[in-house]
Amino acid sequence: MLGIAAAGRRARFHVMRWVLFFDGDCAFCSDAVRRVARFDPRGRVDFAPLQGKLAGEMELTANAAKSGGTMVLLREADGMLFSRSDALIELARALGGFWQVLTLSRFIPKPLRDWVYNRIADNRDRLIRKGTNCALPTPELRSRLRE
Repeated sequence: MLGIAAAGRRARFHVMRWVLFFDGDCAFCSDAVRRVARFDPRGRVDFAPLQGKLAGEMELTANAAKSGGTMVLLREADGMLFSRSDALIELARALGGFWQVLTLSRFIPKPLRDWVYNRIADNRDRLIRKGTNCALPTPELRSRLRE
């Protein structure tokens, strides 16, 4: 009888999901999306370009600005939005495993975390390897892209 009750609890359990909004015109950002997909074998994180329909509906398109651009992470369970360093911390939590060690960076003062994030975001075009272009997404990654 215990087995049936436990199975019922599992059936009601729902897996939390996230949507990572990224600058679809940025090679650095597109490369980061491919890396996140590779480190997320459970497929909990989906992806959507900041220039897309979903981001427009959520009024997030301004986050793709050439200067000061940022990724935004949506936690679908409660609709919470995270940006800049907070998005990276929540993304580490979403990925789980070893990546959760990075959640300890939440103890670093937010202004300092965001300052580092902004420096990287402002220089993202220079940080991408020369000769790197926006590769076409794999079928697996394409299945996780939202418009």
